[in-house]
Amino acid sequence: MTSTADDKAILSGVLDQWKSAVDGHQPERVASHFTEDAVFQGLHPYSVGRQGIAEYYDSQPLGLQAAYRILETRRPADGLVLGYLDVEFSFTDRPALHVKLSVLVTRVGDDWYISHYQVSRLD
Repeated sequence: MTSTADDKAILSGVLDQWKSAVDGHQPERVASHFTEDAVFQGLHPYSVGRQGIAEYYDSQPLGLQAAYRILETRRPADGLVLGYLDVEFSFTDRPALHVKLSVLVTRVGDDWYISHYQVSRLD
């Protein structure tokens, strides 16, 4: 269960697509990078499934940008990669928000999707 370059590449592949959709304020596209039954915990009450994820990102302000750095990865089982990240969400009208993010990405067929997303503020 140690971190590997392959695990980081898998996470980056999914998270680069997530970031692009967040930066473009495309909530439905953001949600498409999650499994149908994903557990999602942003900074508001949690939701399960793509609809809640799309609604969460639709409520975010225009101009929101995400920048992430992978700190740790683990492979708890075949077809699963766990990631722990630093994320900075920047805004056009207020200071940036720094959070920790844990994600579990799951292989579905030939693709990878976020099945669990948990944000933590440490301030």
